[in-house]
Amino acid sequence: MKISKIKFQNFRIYKGENEIKFSSNSNKNINIIAGKNGFGKTTFLTSLIWVFYGKMMAEVEEKYKRDIKNAGGYDKFIKTLLNRDVKTEFENNNHKAPILSIELELTDILIPSIPCKSVLIKRSYDLQKDEEDLVIFIDGLENELTKEVGFEVFINDFILPREIAKFFFFDAEKIVSLAEAKSKSELRNLSKAYSEVLGIKKYEDLKKNLETLLTKLRRDGANKTQQSKLFDLTNNEAELVELIEYNKDQQTKLEVEISSIKTSIDSIQEKLIREGNGITLEELQSMKAERERLKNESAEIKNKLKKLLDLVPIVMAGNKLLQLKNQLEGEQKIKNSVIDKDALKSELEAYTRSVLNKLEIINIDKKFKIDIQQILDETIIEKISNLKIDSSGKILLDFNEEQYRNFIAVFDNIKGTFASQFNAVVQEEKNNRIYLSKVYHQIKQAEARKDNPLAVKLRNEKQALETKMDNLNIDKGKLIQEYDSYSTRLTSTRKVLSELEKQFKLVETDKKKYEVTENLLVKINQLIQKIKENKKYTLQKSIMFGLKKIMHKNDFIFDVRVNVVDDVMDIDLLDKNNNLIDKDSLSKGEQQLYATALLKALVDESGIKFPVFIDSPLQKFDKYHSKNIIKEFYPAISEQVVLFPLLEKELSELEYDYLKPNVNKVFVIESKNNGSCFKSLLVDQLFSHLKEEQNVYAN
Repeated sequence: MKISKIKFQNFRIYKGENEIKFSSNSNKNINIIAGKNGFGKTTFLTSLIWVFYGKMMAEVEEKYKRDIKNAGGYDKFIKTLLNRDVKTEFENNNHKAPILSIELELTDILIPSIPCKSVLIKRSYDLQKDEEDLVIFIDGLENELTKEVGFEVFINDFILPREIAKFFFFDAEKIVSLAEAKSKSELRNLSKAYSEVLGIKKYEDLKKNLETLLTKLRRDGANKTQQSKLFDLTNNEAELVELIEYNKDQQTKLEVEISSIKTSIDSIQEKLIREGNGITLEELQSMKAERERLKNESAEIKNKLKKLLDLVPIVMAGNKLLQLKNQLEGEQKIKNSVIDKDALKSELEAYTRSVLNKLEIINIDKKFKIDIQQILDETIIEKISNLKIDSSGKILLDFNEEQYRNFIAVFDNIKGTFASQFNAVVQEEKNNRIYLSKVYHQIKQAEARKDNPLAVKLRNEKQALETKMDNLNIDKGKLIQEYDSYSTRLTSTRKVLSELEKQFKLVETDKKKYEVTENLLVKINQLIQKIKENKKYTLQKSIMFGLKKIMHKNDFIFDVRVNVVDDVMDIDLLDKNNNLIDKDSLSKGEQQLYATALLKALVDESGIKFPVFIDSPLQKFDKYHSKNIIKEFYPAISEQVVLFPLLEKELSELEYDYLKPNVNKVFVIESKNNGSCFKSLLVDQLFSHLKEEQNVYAN
């Protein structure tokens, strides 16, 4: 499956109508869409999520869920997708209502029971009517199947399930969330996506349907008294479910309000900073970005320091360590001298026997032979007695050769590189702390002008908003407590309900249905477990294969272990000693490499042929890993790959040269008339176009 064209109409920064076309080339699968920050690379990805999933886009990624929540719901969020200039012109001049739309055409698509060449999906929004519309055409015509199942269901079931869309549309810098998932809820959410990708979800859905059928059959067998109790319990269950849903809605509203107040507080804080020292907005943003960078750098330095601190107790015992080394060296000398003495004696005795055997052959005189033997024996005794043996020490530790070599390796590391590494990291941490303190101090100084009336007014507003936010957080806490109480009661009610259902006597006609369903449920559970076990091993192999391809430290991650417990799937990384590697100890670049290998494995195992869109490629990678990603990952992950790089930062000219043999088409996003548009370039023109543009601005 490939995307042949995408047409934008008034979608955020893409003012008016803009179209981009991708050509089909089986030998070259990579397309480049380059642009500066703020020109619309991330907006491009958002448009794809919206055209496929509409209001269900909140289920694709936490980011969209948060954006919709912050906007005050999907109905308000959709208005934020409309180009601002177009919206303002409509509101001020009462022009014809603008249409917001994304139109996308898919080719090389295989839909069961429907032979077709192309599928066109168009989602639009009419501001005046305040209506969203979705249409799907197969080979240019409407199709009964799409109408029958519903357009949204058709996209989800036949094009790309929304649960796994995050693995095909992603920000390469943010996929480290795959490596950072730790809590039960995070792992459970990821497991749902894994299940969908690995083809397990359809069996789990079937299992749920069978369980629902069993419940229905059991309840049909209740007598009148039991029916009354059942009615009360199911009513209670339904009420608690409604209360929980209402509680969730209230929490969501509070979170939206808290987020809105926080935005206002941040805005006032920015005004206060500008009042304090007259800095520009750009300088403020730069200062905040620097603060975040230093904070992230501080976390990475602390991880490095933590690893080095593990060796500090050994380093502190320096004299004892030296004594241990001298003792081991002395023991090795004693062992070697004993071995040398025994070896020499054996060698000389063997030589004597050889000489005497040869004298036998030539029939030498017996007396003469005895004299020769005596001379040889005396010589051996003399040689052995003259051999010096180191008896100055005693064997206390008795290390074997391998243990001795391992100790010497550790000793040499501590004596040689440890001090310089430790001092470098300590100095790095000290410098980072100084710079970070300086940035914090600059921000703090920004509020220095307390006598400024405007600053006083802003500070009072900020304090009032902070008080309001504190109160809302208290209300939210109460709702969370209430939610926990409802959840506990619901669990208890369902337990009582389950016990009651065990007492029901099945209707005679339902007994056979119940037995068949129960047998099917046992088999489906066994099948799910078997599939999970099989997928577990293939996924382990795929992840490990991907890591070996893209990591230049071959012995860093020695093995991968996939754990499946109930409905949670987790992935462990192991070192050469089979010890667990803490993913938090990995640098951001290493986490991104792991997440990249995991993503590639999931896409491969899914068997889903869908284009992959990657924002911010190569953001955290050094030049060695970038080369591996370019040569091993991008050409193999999908038949169509679209990259959104920031040139010279996320993709250098040298890296582009590595990529070029697999590049199909190149586009740049340009800013014209307060909006963005696409310009197609030849593959060889990308960086020459960038240099021309830089020269224009330089002049």
